Amino acid sequence: MNFERIGVIGGGAWGTALAQTVAGDGSPVLLWALEDEVVDAINRDHVNAPYLPGVALSPAIRATSALAALNACDLLLVVTPAQHLRGLIGGLETSAPLILCSKGIEAESCMLMSEVAGAVSSAPIAVLSGPTFAHEVAAGLPAAVTLACEDAALGGAMVRRLARPAFRPYGSTDVIGAEIGGAVKNVLAIGCGVVEGRGLGQNARSALISRGFAEMTRFGLARGARPETLAGLSGLGDLVLTCSSTSSRNFSLGKGLGEGRKAAELLADRRTIAEGAFTAPVLRQAAAAVGVDMPVVNAVCALLDGSAAVDAVVGSLMARPLRDEG
Repeated sequence: MNFERIGVIGGGAWGTALAQTVAGDGSPVLLWALEDEVVDAINRDHVNAPYLPGVALSPAIRATSALAALNACDLLLVVTPAQHLRGLIGGLETSAPLILCSKGIEAESCMLMSEVAGAVSSAPIAVLSGPTFAHEVAAGLPAAVTLACEDAALGGAMVRRLARPAFRPYGSTDVIGAEIGGAVKNVLAIGCGVVEGRGLGQNARSALISRGFAEMTRFGLARGARPETLAGLSGLGDLVLTCSSTSSRNFSLGKGLGEGRKAAELLADRRTIAEGAFTAPVLRQAAAAVGVDMPVVNAVCALLDGSAAVDAVVGSLMARPLRDEG
């Protein structure tokens, strides 16, 4: 399994950063982007100014807007918004392994990304997730991620192919755990952004991260995830990063909510997608289906749909019945 021809589906910040990483050793990468102007700029000027400004891209990256061109690749990294994954994968005609790099839950079906991919493709599936800001990865700063694949041998081959001096994948066979960490942390990051925007302090943010991680763990275990995966890079690691910086789209969304702005206004003002806004209500539904209590997630949902104000939500969380930690 050499995976000589690597394709990336998604010309946003993270897809472009992954293409840049793979091309770091001179490997050719075919990058699919939706916008013709992005494709032209990458091929002509080796830049993607709308999504990854200030980064000089490798000449080994070639861009295309023809999805069918990706069918010739030996390995595909799928980096599209979660709610568009089904349509894009369904449009492929390939048996090449798919590494899913999107974090979320499909709104209409409550399915994880691997479940969506498995429903529309017979290709082998893996998941790549972890604490990564696109601009840092593109700049060659050190990063470590989880690459989960149920086929350990196939996963190991992917890890070896994608590993670079500053990009370290750790192998796992816990696909569900890797996905749940990536999906849940986006919702919790919105909550931490609210804490920042409302000026509630570092104590409150730390408490929210800790209690949010407990919710992530309860839900993950109920769905069959392994505790070590949830406590690893794709779970706790990604949670800490995303809940601590305005570089996170979800944290920035929450910060705006905490400052008193409306969710509809904040979401309409974005070129990139804050996946947590779409994941939150679906996660609430999925948690209820398996009997898992997720009060922080429920609070974020209330803020997003406008059914409660920030102070009321915080008061409600603080007034919950006293109990032992766990």
